[in-house]
Amino acid sequence: MRALIAGLILTLSTPVLADEPAKDAKPGPAQPAPVQPKKPKSPNTGRKVVVERVVAIVNDAIILASELDARMVPVRTEAAQIADLKERERRLAKLTTQVLDEMVSEELIVQAAEAAKVEVEASEVQAALDEIKQQNNLDDAGLAQVLAAQGYNINNYKQELRRQLLRLRAQNQLVAPKVQVTEEDVRAKYDQMQRRSDSVSAVSLSHMLFRLPEHATEQQIADAKVKAAKALERVKGGEQFATVAGEMSEDEGTKATGGTLGWFQRGSMANPEWEPIVFAMEKGDVRGPITGPQGLHVFLVSEVKKTELKPYAEMKEGLTRELRRKETEKQTATWLEELRKKAYIDIKLR
Repeated sequence: MRALIAGLILTLSTPVLADEPAKDAKPGPAQPAPVQPKKPKSPNTGRKVVVERVVAIVNDAIILASELDARMVPVRTEAAQIADLKERERRLAKLTTQVLDEMVSEELIVQAAEAAKVEVEASEVQAALDEIKQQNNLDDAGLAQVLAAQGYNINNYKQELRRQLLRLRAQNQLVAPKVQVTEEDVRAKYDQMQRRSDSVSAVSLSHMLFRLPEHATEQQIADAKVKAAKALERVKGGEQFATVAGEMSEDEGTKATGGTLGWFQRGSMANPEWEPIVFAMEKGDVRGPITGPQGLHVFLVSEVKKTELKPYAEMKEGLTRELRRKETEKQTATWLEELRKKAYIDIKLR
């Protein structure tokens, strides 16, 4: 994960495996969270003060609009690429709800950690901060400058780092012990992989995207299909896929590179429904239009990989880690659901 995320808000990038010692847990990509300001207190001076809007109440804690705004910085940057104003607003509203829901979950985990007396020492927070500075080639002055540009200070950021560490430590101490992966589980996973070892294991993929709004009309769908058909016809007529993608694709993030998406292993595609289609294609195959969340796609498989399976003894440790990771995700989701059922949550987002 990037150590500098949108808006130069810093976060740690070291992942935590469910079977690692809880004391060494560090915030990682599974818990991205930007710097958050302290909740304001109104001094008893008799003067007028600005009271921030509360967007959620989680038991006895509150989430402020400014905290939500900070988390929305990268989301707004992404949404700004959507040309249709109504579609952009719908997308932002949906993502705002999702981000706030994530913040509620994070607050519940912090509260559970504190209730269970899970602790994070100041020295651990400082070590995490030092790691961030090292990863991003920043000294104290440089870090302060980056934070100040976002309206924050080092104390705010240390508080958020502590919360990240606390969340991950809670998951390692309160969830990970419930995770059980047996020898039979690992062997079954290996046998499943062995049955598929003669099939394509990875593809190098490019695409062209023809966008559709969330609630597309029949005419909009028909227009997108015409564009996709024209693009497909040009490629099958002998033109280079990259050339056609550069001219016709509506994915601004990839059209400059000819629609290149990179390599995908089985199980790694954002839309699982694409996998049986894409992995059935041969090298050089072009197929479309294929429906996705953002519109219609035309795909090109430029390379394929078939990997021979290593002996079980060599793969056992890695498979065990992977199974533990997936089981930890399931247990964490169940744990969060239980926390939510017991909590008082009032969403005030309007």
